[in-house]
Amino acid sequence: MIQRYIAKISGPLLDRIDIHIEVPAVQYKELRGAAAAEGSTQIRDRVMAARERQRQRFRKSGDKIYSNAQMTTRQIRAHCELGPDAERLLERAMQQQGLTARAHDRILKVARTIADLEGAAALAVSHLAEAIQYRTLDRSYWA
Repeated sequence: MIQRYIAKISGPLLDRIDIHIEVPAVQYKELRGAAAAEGSTQIRDRVMAARERQRQRFRKSGDKIYSNAQMTTRQIRAHCELGPDAERLLERAMQQQGLTARAHDRILKVARTIADLEGAAALAVSHLAEAIQYRTLDRSYWA
């Protein structure tokens, strides 16, 4: 249902969606394998801890927001600092994919959330790469 709705969206409206994730069917061997998957309780705990990190971050800085999705450009600059390697990766992605300023900000917000889910204080190249990958998925399927 949602895929049909998103498929109808074209042009700059697509930039208003933060993230799309393709979820392939689970393979039989994975279902029957011995490896224990992360359970719903553990996932919920991780999400709640990430949300608390966000609340604490914004409370400390005096911002009157409670989640990464609400960050303004000024807040993104303050809370999503990038190292030189991450900066180069984002610049290359922006140029190669022709991403907009809105997409730039969305990538940084998603990368900050990925870092929060891992419990990382700083954004790493891996967080940024994952966020860019989600934006690339948007463009390959819906653009």
